[in-house]
Formats: sequence, C-alpha cells, structure tokens
Amino acid sequence: MYVGAALAVWLFDVASPSGVAWLRCLGAAVILLAWRRPGRAAWRGRPLLLAGAFGIVTAGMNVVFYEAIARLPLGTVVALEFVGPVVVAAFGSRGRRDIAALVFVAVGVVCIADVQLRGSPSGVAFALAAAAAWAGYIVLGKKVALGGNGIDSLAVGFAVATVLLSPLALGTGGVWGEPDLLVMGIGVGLLSTVVPYVLDQVVLRRVGQARFAVLLALLPVTATVTGLVVLGQVPSLLEALGILAVVAGVALRSRDPGEGAAVREPP
Repeated sequence: MYVGAALAVWLFDVASPSGVAWLRCLGAAVILLAWRRPGRAAWRGRPLLLAGAFGIVTAGMNVVFYEAIARLPLGTVVALEFVGPVVVAAFGSRGRRDIAALVFVAVGVVCIADVQLRGSPSGVAFALAAAAAWAGYIVLGKKVALGGNGIDSLAVGFAVATVLLSPLALGTGGVWGEPDLLVMGIGVGLLSTVVPYVLDQVVLRRVGQARFAVLLALLPVTATVTGLVVLGQVPSLLEALGILAVVAGVALRSRDPGEGAAVREPP
C-alpha cells in the first residue's frame, strides 16, 4: 500500500491528483476484470447496483484523498480521514470496553499524525470528504462481502467507477505519452487497490464492520514502522505513545467473542 502511495506522489508531477486517482481505478479495473472475468449475473440487477455503488464510493474516496494530500501534509490528512472509521466503530460499539478502545485509537491516531489544522481550507474539506467516503467504504464493503459476488463485485465496481469518473482522465495527459509512467499508474492500482481491497473482502467476511474499522487504525502504525525500518525515520516520543495507544485500542476491541463467527467462506 505504501509503495503504491509513493508511486502516486511521483505521478503528481505529470498528472493532477484526481487524474492519478482515476488511473489507480483504471488499473484496478483492468487487473481485476482480467483475473476474475465476472459472469453475466454480476452485471445486472442488485449485484450490479451494489458493486457499482461500492466502486464509486471507493474511487471517490481515492480522489478526495489525493486532492487533500496535494494541499495539506500527509499526517494531517490521515488523522482527519480516520474520523470515518472511528465513527463507524462508534456506531458498532456496545459497552465500556468498546468506548475505551475507541478513545485509545482516536488519541493514538492524533498523536502519530501530529495533526495541525493549517493551510488550505479546501484541503481540510477534501480530507473530511475522504473520511465520510471511508466510512461508506466500510459499510458498503461489508454488504459486498456478504451479499455480493465477492471479488467479482470489486471488478464490476471499479469498472463502473472508471467509466463514470472518466472525465477525470483529462488530468492524465502527461502520462499517456510515457510508457513507464503509464505502467506506474497501473502499478498504483495493483499495489494500492487490488491487493489491499481484495484482502479487505476476505477480512470483512470474518469480522464485523466495527472491529474492521478499528483494525484500520493499524495503518498509521504500519506507516511509522515502515518509515523506521525502510527510511530510518525514528519516531518521536509523541509518535511512540501514539503507537502504544493504537495497539492498546485494537487489543481491547479485538477481544469481542464470536463476532463474525456465522460468516463463512462459500465453497
């Protein structure tokens, strides 16, 4: 996921952020369609509507996130975006343990991201829009995982989103004349969409959306650890405390018995 994010940032020099997000969607659609080849049933009726809605929300989330990080520091955007999963988890909470877990996660995310609300007001608006879209992604993703056609629905959803958001392709003019940049754009779709979202579908079949939302808070932890191991970026005391807080929150929330036990993989 973070390799894909790095590729996307490099592409900002030759394409607009929304254009890069569209390339990501296109890449994901091409790869998933070639892999899964969904049957006719996936292209009509309720499965099509559900997959299409999921694809549009997900692609829209990527668009507003890229627009936000083009205007604000990445840490600020990530912290604001986590409002979405935390709200979903709050709606799924049932007791003091859940509330304590959410508090730990919220505090941890803020510490790691070191939020500073400054800069472009439009950037803040884009980041909050990404938070809302992320919440929608979790809710619709659960429905797709349980009531759709699984990964086939991802292929259909991203194909629908690619077509409906095709006007954003106007911001990708500098990519099409450079084969290496075009491959990089497809690579963003593979690394940042196909691999993680397919894994999300597997996870969402086994756990509730509230627990899934809290587990997503491990993303800033992963980013911090990746920075330490790969880039030699030693976290500050505040960041280290944030990591501990997020881990504590996830540990608390993950102890719920039996959640998702009735959900089984199809044969």
